Amino acid sequence: METSEPLKPFLLAFPGPLRDRLVAAVLSGGKVSTSGLLVEYEVEREELPPVGERSALIDSDGREVAVVELTEVRVLPLGSVGLQHVLDEGEGYASVAEWRAGHEAFWHSEEMREALGDASFTVDDDTMIVAERFRVVERLV
Repeated sequence: METSEPLKPFLLAFPGPLRDRLVAAVLSGGKVSTSGLLVEYEVEREELPPVGERSALIDSDGREVAVVELTEVRVLPLGSVGLQHVLDEGEGYASVAEWRAGHEAFWHSEEMREALGDASFTVDDDTMIVAERFRVVERLV
């Protein structure tokens, strides 16, 4: 019998209503990209995930609900995010400005600042983000 390593978790936002919406968007096929802060990887001493890596999409209850595979990983300045990436995030934003306002609210939240260990953390055009594209390869629920 073949044994395999458990999949790394694929976490979107923090547990709660936002994660629930994002997970639902992934499962419906509307969300095929996501954005995170490069500094999150640095704080957690994690390497960027490689293209082809498969992870378990986790819901707010901590359940694995799908297996996703990364198809693209880019590091770019926040000011360089384009409309296609925004639309592919599947969160309903119609413009880069709307997307940025929503993401800045999240990145400037008390919860994110606590996770980063920086109570005054802010982003600007030069803040490096990690833009990931993915596809669902298996639904688990």
